[in-house]
Parts: sequence; structure tokens; C-alpha cells
Amino acid sequence: MEVVIRPDEESAACLAAQLVARQVRLRADSVLGLATGRTMERVYAELVRLHREEGLDFSLCSTFNLDEYVGLAPTDPHSYRYYMNEHLFKRVDIDLRNTHLPHGMESDLKAECSRYEGLIRTVGGIDLQLLGIGETGHIGFNEPLSALRSRTRDKSLTPDTIAINSTLFGNEPHRMPSRAITMGVGTILDAREIVLLATGAKKAAIIAKAVEGHVTSMVTASALQLHPACKVIVDEAAAGELKAKDYYRWIFENEPDWAPYRDTPHSSGATT
Repeated sequence: MEVVIRPDEESAACLAAQLVARQVRLRADSVLGLATGRTMERVYAELVRLHREEGLDFSLCSTFNLDEYVGLAPTDPHSYRYYMNEHLFKRVDIDLRNTHLPHGMESDLKAECSRYEGLIRTVGGIDLQLLGIGETGHIGFNEPLSALRSRTRDKSLTPDTIAINSTLFGNEPHRMPSRAITMGVGTILDAREIVLLATGAKKAAIIAKAVEGHVTSMVTASALQLHPACKVIVDEAAAGELKAKDYYRWIFENEPDWAPYRDTPHSSGATT
């Protein structure tokens, strides 16, 4: 696991976008795993800028999103399909037929989860998976006590998740779906590279547990410690409770792989 500390939310998001862009440039037909949420909006805005100003080409890429709410149509403004269309897909040259999210309106959710898992296998797996982290340490909707070898499935959301996410539903928890389809922890760990982005002081405690704590199903993001190519990008606020900050920064300044990213202003960072 590599940890990179950036000075603020914008520079952290820009670095995450640069890593996605690097993957796309290395392989034109990359398979990208994508995430939603406020943290990702800056990432997608930067990818759109790179597409428009530097010609970043998504035309041959395929994407798979982590999750989708059960019971929301793709046209619902609260659905993750709607989010992805508005923030990224409609703003770059990707073929919408190659953009995949679970279908939350299917009557047979188990069959839909199996279909989605199989589709990922059919394209050869995910090259780079972008992740956020919930305040309970979940990745995707893998709530606490999710099996660390779990696969795509439908899950009940915890009261904490419903309360936090209900801010997007007019602060009315009863309007928010109580279930979602999510990639499993095992599905996520199958990606060849993982980039987790977390910003803000509210994420500091859980980032410390996920990065420097024990691997436990109570904090599903802690399973990323087992991945051979996982990068955790945080801003100074989210790094507030990390114990090895000086070490992470030293590694970033000395590791050759990070050299292309050290020229940007206010760089700091590194590895565990």
C-alpha cells in the first residue's frame, strides 16, 4: 500500500485523476472501476478537462461502477447512473454502451449480481479501480462485517449510511433506498490497481484505521492492505491521524515512480 499526502482536496483529486489518465494512456482499451460521491466530482472534472484540453481519449475504454441503489431507475437524479452520466460519461468520448452499472430495478437481484460479476470477468477484469471510503470504513456498500472475500451482491444499508447519504435526498432518510447492489470486497481486490481517495477531517480517523490498523471486516477498507498495488491519496486534513506521515512523505520524495508527480506545487506523500 502506498500513501500520498497532498496539501488540499483539489490537489489530492487531481493526483487521483492523473493516475486514472496514466492508465488510459498506457492502454487505450482500459477497463476502469469507478465510484461516485462528492469526493469524486473533482476527479471527474479533472478528467473532463484532460479530455478537452489534452486529448485524453476514452473512446475504447470500458467502465464498471462499484454500486447502485436498489429501486431507482437510471433516469432518477439520485441514481448513480444519472450521476455518472452527468459528471463524466456525457462529457467525454466514451461509448455509453461500454459503461456499466448494476441494474437496481431488476426483479431478480441475485441474478443481476451474478450477471454483473460475470460481465467483469468476460472483459478480463478491472485494470484500475477508483474508490472512496465511507465514515464507517466501507468501500462500495460493503458495510461493516462484510466478508473480505465477498462478491457482487445486494446489501441492506446501515442506519449510519442512510443518515449520511440522505443529505442527497433532501435530508429525508425515508426517501433514500435502504438497499443497494455493490461489488464485493473480493471483487474490488481483484482489480490490478486500486486508487482510494479520501479528503477532509471527517475521514481522518477511519483512514488511520484502514491504513495503519488491523485488517478486519469491521473496516472493509482495511482489506486494501492486502492488495499489491493500492495507492491511498489523502489531503492534509484526512491524513491528520496517521502515525507515519513523515515516512510517507520521505518515500514520496525519494521513490522513482513518483518522480513525474513531484514537480506539481505542494507535493507531499508516500508508502506502507
